[in-house]
Amino acid sequence: MDNNQIIELFQSRSLIDQSLAQDILAEIGHSGKEIAEILADFQVIQSRDDIWPVIASELDTDMVDIRNWTPPEALLALVPAGTARLHGALPVNFDQIGLHVALVDPLNPQTVEDLRFALGREIHVVVAPDYLVEAKINECYGGEEKAMEDILSQFQIGSESMSVADLESEANSAPIIRYVDLVLYQAIKEKASDIHFEPFEKDFKIRYRVDGALYEMAPPPLHLALPIISRVKVMSNMNIAERRVPQDGRIVKQVGDKHVDMRVSSLPTHYGESIVLRVLDRSSVNLSLENLGLTEYIYNYITETIEKPNGIFIVTGPTGAGKTTTLYAALRRINTIDSKLLTAEDPVEYDIDGIIQIPINEAIGLDFPRILRAFLRQDPDRIMIGEMRDKETATIAIQAALTGHLVLSTLHTNDAPGAITRLVDMGCEPFLVAASLEGILAQRLVRTICKDCKSPYEPNEAILSQLGVSAHELGDKHFFTGAGCEVCGQSGYRGRRGLYELLNITDAIRELITARAPTVVIKQKAVELGMNTLREDGLRNIYLGNTTIEEVLKYT
Repeated sequence: MDNNQIIELFQSRSLIDQSLAQDILAEIGHSGKEIAEILADFQVIQSRDDIWPVIASELDTDMVDIRNWTPPEALLALVPAGTARLHGALPVNFDQIGLHVALVDPLNPQTVEDLRFALGREIHVVVAPDYLVEAKINECYGGEEKAMEDILSQFQIGSESMSVADLESEANSAPIIRYVDLVLYQAIKEKASDIHFEPFEKDFKIRYRVDGALYEMAPPPLHLALPIISRVKVMSNMNIAERRVPQDGRIVKQVGDKHVDMRVSSLPTHYGESIVLRVLDRSSVNLSLENLGLTEYIYNYITETIEKPNGIFIVTGPTGAGKTTTLYAALRRINTIDSKLLTAEDPVEYDIDGIIQIPINEAIGLDFPRILRAFLRQDPDRIMIGEMRDKETATIAIQAALTGHLVLSTLHTNDAPGAITRLVDMGCEPFLVAASLEGILAQRLVRTICKDCKSPYEPNEAILSQLGVSAHELGDKHFFTGAGCEVCGQSGYRGRRGLYELLNITDAIRELITARAPTVVIKQKAVELGMNTLREDGLRNIYLGNTTIEEVLKYT
């Protein structure tokens, strides 16, 4: 549903004023949350489901409870499966007034007109929560999997001996286009971060990653592997005749009312090309530091550090830990008219107004060191380096920090103290590392418990001992888990949040760096000086009811 439409609806009923409306819209931009969730956060409504009675009242219609209801076959037959899925329409009754339907988007008048035209009947809209309508459509009509089966039944091809011309023509055929579009639509709707197309000897798998976990779609027949992979390559402007070397591409696609950016990578394997699409979520680039779930101390430290005139601030963690999102949030904070910001990235994932962003292109010799040397002649105030991979990049970054520039960068290490050892192991002089470093933030992403099925539970002593906590230490602390519901796809989790470990480079730490102290010694000293480890931040989030013990044990 259109956010502005809902805001106007709440304003017209004097439930919010103009000032609060602007705050809510700003929050949607920053956090990427759904509007119902934000209205509940602002205490305009009690819970996210309270938005629906307001919409029903505006449309002068009834709320219907479809949670434990199954429509009869005769009623379902009045709306064909394709029409129900296309318009997000579930038939709930048929009488002398006409056909009563619950819509995923009840505020869109065009949907009613389209249904009236397609079905040749009078349409009367009733209201139910959108996620329940969607789940019930999937339950009654077979969901996307049934739609995919309908499309797959149209294929009668054997693609092993196809010429490039035949393959290109097959990749542009209507059933293949519809099938690939449906795969992408379903994965994006599930908020997937990656989509994997994987050929094996006896099957062809399609999997997508949601909140860090991989889920498998119903696999298409093996003989469709080539046309499907060729279709993805055509969409991302790759050479479909070349199957022996890795290729990179990009897809920009309109899904619903938003543009989705996908970075595509192909890799030749023993049984064909494996393709992975990284879905770039533009709502994450709009995140501000306030929305990252930082503790007050870490938030204050980062805001002070990124305002400093010089030094190096490093964010560390494994691939997919949200390092880029944290750095972009920091860049947005310091992206003011009076400072020049330059970034070197491999590749540039998001465009940010007011910042000059340069993509790495090693094929023409445009690597991190070369770009960095050029940066220093561009009169920058702040520099972001996508990753410090080698001695040369790290040395130039240190020189830039020592000559009056603030440098933000990432490293792949397990914890914050490990970043210091990594820089020294690369060949950087310890006294230069000590002089230039300001702070190191280690982070992980853990799945958060679904709010709709969150329930308390008592962990056993075995799992508590894994966590390093004894039962008598707990006092009145509570533990929660997700039971699984329609909203979270029975997983018990919905969304992710960060765990953070901040190493402040104090004089005591600088002395240890200069003396080439091992990581363990630096970590012990940092904890002594008040550093909270990733595990301790994980415990904090468990006690706050944000995540589960299993997630914290998995990532820390």
